[in-house]
Amino acid sequence: MTNNAKEIIKLQKIVFIVSTILFAIKVFAWWITGSVAILTDALESIINVVAGGFTLYSLYVSFLPKDQNHPYGHGKIEFIAAGIEGTLIALAGIYIFYEAIMQLIDNKHTVQQLGSGIFLVGLAGLINYILGFITVKKGKEQKSLPLIAGGKHLMSDSYSSIALILGLGLVMLTDWLWLDSVIAICFSLFISYTGFHIIREAVAGIMDEADEELLKEYLDVLNKHRTENWIDIHNIRFIKYGSNLHLDCHLTVPWFFNTREAHKEYEKLREVTNEYFEHQVELFVHIDDCVPESCEVCERFECPLRQRKFIKRVTWDTENTTQIPRHRIENVHQQQQQNPSI
Repeated sequence: MTNNAKEIIKLQKIVFIVSTILFAIKVFAWWITGSVAILTDALESIINVVAGGFTLYSLYVSFLPKDQNHPYGHGKIEFIAAGIEGTLIALAGIYIFYEAIMQLIDNKHTVQQLGSGIFLVGLAGLINYILGFITVKKGKEQKSLPLIAGGKHLMSDSYSSIALILGLGLVMLTDWLWLDSVIAICFSLFISYTGFHIIREAVAGIMDEADEELLKEYLDVLNKHRTENWIDIHNIRFIKYGSNLHLDCHLTVPWFFNTREAHKEYEKLREVTNEYFEHQVELFVHIDDCVPESCEVCERFECPLRQRKFIKRVTWDTENTTQIPRHRIENVHQQQQQNPSI
């Protein structure tokens, strides 16, 4: 297991332990106040604890090395863990909504010691925000969906705590106890939305949905580091396996290159790719030979076998690199007519 993997798992262990402590604090706050709104916050913290355990296990499994039964590794389990977390969050929101509605119908509103409850909720919210911010930052650095999902959940929990404090403060000022249930209903809707959003991202990962933001960042790097021998790159596809990435693409090089020369260009592409992503990326690169039309976009100006004049440099973007045909001026003009922003 790499040092980065150990660092990520260590961070998730901290998240799990802190979430358990914060859950206990919120349960105590509900016990002394009897506030259903604070109960909603405590119930959401149960999800933090359960989801934290799922995430910790999924991260451990995802960092296991490839084996005969899992030739692409175990990273996909991260999407499953994120999906479970999102489902639990959504179910908690639905349950909170039900409890708040029933309390409104029964018209039984009793709250006490709100000042102490507000203080405890505020303390838990502050800790959640700090921990969530650190987790999201680390998750983005490692491109780990479970860490990002867990961190966003912790941060959303802190936002809800702020709104909860404001709402309970209004209850203290007005003595309108029914506001406690109304606040709980509002929070239940927000929590449910957060859960369904995480589920959506998890399903996108399992279904290998294209990540245009990731591809755009990568192409910006390639445009800066491209060599004259990288005549064209096309049919790019990213597949995520948790924090690991698999990249397929076609790289066009001069047709007269021998196998060793073509492989050298592949090695340059691999070095640029792995330097940017800061961890190993599995590359499957198909080498294409250039055709006469390629001369129009080829920047190998000293080529003794050039058959056509160079016309313009093609900037690689998410539109023209995901297509199968090699780049040529005619195709670029067609794309510009279809999408003037290119």
